Amino acid sequence: MSAEITRHVSTDSPRVMVVDGSALVRKLIAKLLAQDLPGVEVIACANGAEAKQALEDGVIDLVSTSLLLPDMDGLELAKLVREHSAQAYIPVIVVSGDVQQRLVDRDLSADITDYFDKSLGPQALSTFIRGYVVPPDQVSGDVLYVEDSRVVALATRRMLEKQGLTVHHVVSVEEALERLRAAADEGRIPGVDIILTDVYLKGGLTGRDLLERVRQEFGYSKGQLPMLVMTGDDNAANQTALIRAGANDLVSKPIEERILITKLCFQLRVAQHLREAPG
Repeated sequence: MSAEITRHVSTDSPRVMVVDGSALVRKLIAKLLAQDLPGVEVIACANGAEAKQALEDGVIDLVSTSLLLPDMDGLELAKLVREHSAQAYIPVIVVSGDVQQRLVDRDLSADITDYFDKSLGPQALSTFIRGYVVPPDQVSGDVLYVEDSRVVALATRRMLEKQGLTVHHVVSVEEALERLRAAADEGRIPGVDIILTDVYLKGGLTGRDLLERVRQEFGYSKGQLPMLVMTGDDNAANQTALIRAGANDLVSKPIEERILITKLCFQLRVAQHLREAPG
């Protein structure tokens, strides 16, 4: 059986491959992508074999795949994409129901660009894919940014401000905590919409200390105040500790602007959705 292709005519149509064993899921995601990405061409594949054939048939801008497929798993498919020399660097998103455990275990194949938590639903997945395929829409929000390098901070701040974000830069965890306490005293809880912090900082406290204080001292949940941690440490145990301490996600250094913006904007949208949800 050949891959199902949903075409929406456009001169610059992004081509997104959706690989899932469920025909219902494929159709639903294709419908949502058509709404979120005008002009999108969705290549819907029921298994890895169809996906492999589709890769040979034309250029793909992004692959979204279920972790469990009828003939292979998402990790195997990601490896196939990387071995396809013409398209070795396209984003590969693996949709998993145990993404948080995989983050904790650092079970993240180098072939995978990102994991997506299946429990967030198809609409959130469509929004997530959009962030990788096209530049994110302008978003609003206050970012508390903790970085002690002025040079790095200037470059990263420019990335964020281009997206319409308001950046409050501080150079230490101690200063970040002061701002959060002042906001709480004034009844502005939590006072910012997201925290972006480096791990290793000058001063007595680290990015991990900030995570622990935010989650424990202030009691802010991951949904209430998302936290992204930037790290150049490849040690799996150290990365696991950051996730366990309360990081929503990690961003590898040196920073890739597209990945940082996609992850940050996605966390902002999820937090906004949770705040607006009834009950």
